[in-house]
Amino acid sequence: MCNLSRLLRPESIAVIGGGDWGRSVIEQCRKMGFSGPIWPVHPSREEVSGLPAWRSVADLPGVPDAAFVGVNRLATIEAVRALSAGGAGGAVCFASGFREASAEDESGAGLQAALLAAAGDMPFLGPNCYGFINYLDGALLWPDQHGGVRTDRGVAIVAQSSNIAINLTMQTRGLPLAYMVTAGNQARCGLAGIGAHLIEDPRVSALGLYIEGIGDLRAFEALAARAGALGKPIVALKVGRSDQARTAAVSHSASLAGSEAGARAFLDRLGIARAATLPEFLETLKLLHVAGPLSGTRIASVSCSGGEAGLVADIAPEHGLGFPPLTPHQQSALRSVLGPMVALANPLDYHTHVWRDVPAMTQVFAAMTGADLAMTLLIADFPRADRCDAADWDCVVEAAIGAHLQTGRPMAVVATLPELMPETVSARLMAAGVVPFSGLSEALAAFAGGRTPQPAPPPPVMLPEPVAPAPVLAEGEAKRRLQDFGLRVPRGRRCADAAAAGRAAAALGGRVVLKGEGMAHKTEAGAVVLNLCGADEVEGAARAMPAERFLVEEMVGGAVAELLIGVVKDAAHGYVLTLGAGGILAELLDDRASVLLPATDAMICDALDGLRIAPLLAGYRGRPPARRDAILAAVRAVADYARAHAATLEEIEINPLICTPDDAVAVDALIRQRE
Repeated sequence: MCNLSRLLRPESIAVIGGGDWGRSVIEQCRKMGFSGPIWPVHPSREEVSGLPAWRSVADLPGVPDAAFVGVNRLATIEAVRALSAGGAGGAVCFASGFREASAEDESGAGLQAALLAAAGDMPFLGPNCYGFINYLDGALLWPDQHGGVRTDRGVAIVAQSSNIAINLTMQTRGLPLAYMVTAGNQARCGLAGIGAHLIEDPRVSALGLYIEGIGDLRAFEALAARAGALGKPIVALKVGRSDQARTAAVSHSASLAGSEAGARAFLDRLGIARAATLPEFLETLKLLHVAGPLSGTRIASVSCSGGEAGLVADIAPEHGLGFPPLTPHQQSALRSVLGPMVALANPLDYHTHVWRDVPAMTQVFAAMTGADLAMTLLIADFPRADRCDAADWDCVVEAAIGAHLQTGRPMAVVATLPELMPETVSARLMAAGVVPFSGLSEALAAFAGGRTPQPAPPPPVMLPEPVAPAPVLAEGEAKRRLQDFGLRVPRGRRCADAAAAGRAAAALGGRVVLKGEGMAHKTEAGAVVLNLCGADEVEGAARAMPAERFLVEEMVGGAVAELLIGVVKDAAHGYVLTLGAGGILAELLDDRASVLLPATDAMICDALDGLRIAPLLAGYRGRPPARRDAILAAVRAVADYARAHAATLEEIEINPLICTPDDAVAVDALIRQRE
């Protein structure tokens, strides 16, 4: 982990470069109220932004804790070398044109190596990044405007995109920011390392990560473990879809897994909540900052409109949330205030006849809490301040705060539209421990992310091995190898020609399947024929098939469901195990779940139970269930093979695994592996 203490909490700052960016850093330091010395460095100017300039880093009157290096990339290397030699605490390297530009400029990677050598042991952010803002201590190296204010406690955000970071500082949702740090291309300090440093600050309540690429898997595992030990939740917004999912066409599992599935599986494994959009990202952080992770999925909703009650009732199930019925105690407490004309239910429309009666509203809101509820939502949209008077809505704020103080239960005030939650109201609610949500959809999505548990540290993921392009093994050989690891496969024989296929069918007896070997997508190629019987029928089908070698196998029937089991080497995240609906349903349903190897039985069962076809596996409408232990044995066999052959393996796919009440049999298998 980078030691960023002096850099992120500096008592003295050097600004190298007198252009607009350097002058902006000085201006933002003044606006933030930074009280330490600021030393501009410029080889020819007498002053920069009204401050005396120094000719070089060596001429400075002291050793800077932090330096903003706002010169071109070649000069950046020399400035960093001088800072490191002088004992500076760290630097922000603003210039671009290093490794991130290697595709267009071959010198970029070499310049980055030179930058690292020049820095020695000195930490730095970037290159190609804006730097950081420390809202807790009033210190920043930031060459542009920002929208944040000083705070005593808040969330820390680390972003790989400087522009996204700027935008996040401009939010008007009332979320207190403790730190905003940009990572650039992470030459020295990676996203996880920066985050690991920030969560050690006791004033940081939660960590947000804007991720374009995960990078160091072990560093993320260490970050998650430390965050769990400190009780500080992490929320990630992962963007950027690899083209792997579009180009890896050998199997369904390769196209279904890809880098995006690997990233999701990795973050889920570490207990890092995921947000789909920037608003959801901010609202989830807000929830975690005020209330911490939610304890479950049961919620209550209170509004003075049937429309809002219907809206929340429709949206909440999409996020796995439910509304338990009111208890007799709740009904009694509500009836005593609302009288006989209000229909009591959850969600509750309490009408408006108690509006402005703060004690009555407080009693209603308090009655809608309970020990078995993760949170109670109070839906209230505040009028726009430029054209309306919002004074009549003070009663909602007072009653919400009063109910929270009275019950001690988690409570939130939610505006259905983001713009209808004023920042001043957010600040007032937050100070009292009530979560102010900007947007109903965003709030409910935040609940889904905000209940992600901090798991016990999982076993480290299998790091991906570099593998050269690998051929596809013949299906019979793939099955033989997997059978050695415990996978159940049909009785069958590999055959060198059509005549041998006929003899194999006679020896096996009964109904058989004929397959042509040597191709990945047999059905599309006309290389699979089912329900054949007898030597003549099989030999004739083989002669008409576009294949030279064949596999003859017994027919497996009695399926409760068909599953896909796949393992794909994801160069960014490890080995992705994908479970999903198999056979033709693999494409029709797009029903899958992914975990990273190694995976425990509990992880595998959670993935199976999350599939849309899970009811079939459990026994649907009186049908017998699939044999779960046989399915687990099949998945373990595939996973064990992958672990044993990680150095040469590209992918495995079983599709389908025929799941019956008594067994689980792999009727098709693919392995892509270098010998």
